[in-house]
Amino acid sequence: MSDLIHQFIFASAQRTPQAEALVYGERRLDYAALAAAVQDAAHGLLARGLQRSERVAVYLEKNIENVAAMFGAARAGGVFVPVNPLLKPEQVGYILGDCNVRVLVTSADRLRLLADTLPSCPDLHTVIVTGKTHDLPALPHLHVLPWAAAMQEAPPAVPHRCIDTDMAAILYTSGSTGRPKGVVLSHRNMVAGAVSVSSYLENTAADRLLAVLPLSFDYGLSQLSTAFRVGATAVLINHLFANDVLKAVVAEKITGLAAVPPLWIQLAPLAWPADCTLRYLTNSGGAMQRATLDALRAALPRAQPFLMYGLTEAFRSTYLPPSELARRPDSMGKAIPNAEVMVLRPDGSECAPHEPGELVHRGALVSLGYWNDPAKTAERFKPYVSPQYGLPLVEMAVWSGDIVRRDDEGFLYFISRNDEMIKTSGYRVSPTEVEEVVYARDKVGEAAALGVQHPGLGQAIVLLAFPRAGESLTEAELLAAVKPHLPAYMQPQKVIVSATPLPRNPNGKIDRKLLSTQYANIFTEGA
Repeated sequence: MSDLIHQFIFASAQRTPQAEALVYGERRLDYAALAAAVQDAAHGLLARGLQRSERVAVYLEKNIENVAAMFGAARAGGVFVPVNPLLKPEQVGYILGDCNVRVLVTSADRLRLLADTLPSCPDLHTVIVTGKTHDLPALPHLHVLPWAAAMQEAPPAVPHRCIDTDMAAILYTSGSTGRPKGVVLSHRNMVAGAVSVSSYLENTAADRLLAVLPLSFDYGLSQLSTAFRVGATAVLINHLFANDVLKAVVAEKITGLAAVPPLWIQLAPLAWPADCTLRYLTNSGGAMQRATLDALRAALPRAQPFLMYGLTEAFRSTYLPPSELARRPDSMGKAIPNAEVMVLRPDGSECAPHEPGELVHRGALVSLGYWNDPAKTAERFKPYVSPQYGLPLVEMAVWSGDIVRRDDEGFLYFISRNDEMIKTSGYRVSPTEVEEVVYARDKVGEAAALGVQHPGLGQAIVLLAFPRAGESLTEAELLAAVKPHLPAYMQPQKVIVSATPLPRNPNGKIDRKLLSTQYANIFTEGA
């Protein structure tokens, strides 16, 4: 039995050492080779002085070294922090500083981008560079060494002892206000998630899973942990176009494909072959549009669609069995195995059928909270009072911030979000995070970022701004000014420079609700 997340790899290596484990382009590793790569990475990190529970950030595209570094950090007794490769240096620097990263694994081109940012990360002492290492920036305050040297020079070392409730990873997700929050996952969280998902997807060693999504997403990372748990094959892809995904599915005989709604919209109309090997499709990160689902079912009649709902704070909460699609295609389904999902009123009491309430998740998948942020943790993670009144200790449950209802048969339906989070292209974006970049521009006096319904993105970002007194500002000028400072998924789809100050509510704050109502149809009017 595997209690720690990296043990999946070693257990599969013992059972089936020659089975294909990981594919990246022309590189193919069986489980014996993957286990050796993870062990080498663990030894390399320990040789650099990594202590128990210290953080190792991995800022790379999906590749072999990325996977080896993450699971190697866990094997060493450290904590891995996968950083979205789309993030800009400012966001990466914030993450490295926020969770006190000690070791950074990245590529030479990304290191050059971070050269001016890293001096502000006082806990960072080592950078391990993958790939070609010529023309590296001068970073005299850091130990910078190539990946191969870090692995080869590593003497055998004993990993730090860990148990399943120890930290394994920190995944950064945007909050409804302020900077991204680091969700702390234990080994138990990740193992329980892989066991639960692989059970209802009925994964076996014969499966081949295409890892399309960023590994900084719990949903993307899940493709690896699920595959490794059953001894299946994970195929890594850094796609540019939807057709790249189709080609990979065909070439690698993929059986399981996970994506978010905007990508499914692009994939649905493609010319899928009649003999496609896909056994199942999964969707999370937002509701899949009915037209998209119908098109996928028509194009891939042998692939079962699993519609899922989750939040990083509890990994995955619900899924809708394919057998229920015809009866209730708009449902989120029911709780996944080994989880309890409740619909509660603000006072903590259970809602009646069809009564809206907040989705609350309890069980082994509930994370350890937000890194170094007791206040925000207390807002979302609260004690769950068990009906077994003799229990002296309380457990923590996570309040999702999502309003749902339950029908008479126990199936759940999403209604709305409690907060102002923007969910675009499968990403969760904090309005405040976008606005902070806008406010850094000299000419901006007021700004508001809104999430507005969009036919292709789920929601799109609309940016409203009012110039400072005496300044003039054009929409093109503002978009050009913020573009270099925001990753692609945070880019506004529409910029509006207001001729008057932005409206305010009775509390003196910018009235987001009013603005959202005013611009609700900006992408659908005239469609």
